[in-house]
Amino acid sequence: MTAPWADWKHVLKIDPDKDLPDGVTYGDLCATGTDAIEVGGTMGITEENMTAVIEACAEHDVPLYQEPSSPDVVVESDALDGYLVPTVFNAGSPFWITGAHKEWLRLEGDLDWERTTMEAYIVMNPDAAVATYTEADCDLGVDDVAAYAKVAERMFGQEIVYVEYSGTLGDPAIVEGAADALEESTLFYGGGIHDYDSAYAMARHADVVVVGDLAHDAGVEAVRETVEAANDA
Repeated sequence: MTAPWADWKHVLKIDPDKDLPDGVTYGDLCATGTDAIEVGGTMGITEENMTAVIEACAEHDVPLYQEPSSPDVVVESDALDGYLVPTVFNAGSPFWITGAHKEWLRLEGDLDWERTTMEAYIVMNPDAAVATYTEADCDLGVDDVAAYAKVAERMFGQEIVYVEYSGTLGDPAIVEGAADALEESTLFYGGGIHDYDSAYAMARHADVVVVGDLAHDAGVEAVRETVEAANDA
């Protein structure tokens, strides 16, 4: 069976800890043409604010996924199409590679395996909260990132490899190197996409561009431009 993200071009990530612009609703964002909504964030995330966003987006006909930052914020909801669970391959702390996942299983006893997929994150912006949180080694060149991507796919069987520049626009050569290293895994790119041109530049190399802060900072039309760019690339 083909994974749904094999056909995606654009994902809108909504952070439950951030407000939407005045007059913008979750329904407006769901109607931008994005291929999927991913609900997640790094700081200030609770089960309560996750649930509120998931319930608001569930009223609309768009694939809906949760990206939990820790086991205690996982929302069990039939409205979700699944869970996309990060494992940070270049984390300095092993907790963010396998430790948090072990704790999740230890506390829950089992998971909804049919709806759970791992994302092999390669975090590249040292100033981002996720880099600080995971103690990520972001001093990586094209060869390093390509090697991490290949390790994720070939050694660890990851369906999704995610190059994450969170908060800043990344180096297209890095993204291209990761894309060239992969054969079957889907390459996600996230970070700094703020208009048509930046989305187009990254979508030329990544299979899927992930847009996050733009929804909270600029609103619906800006997001819709990035959807158009992702489909044009």
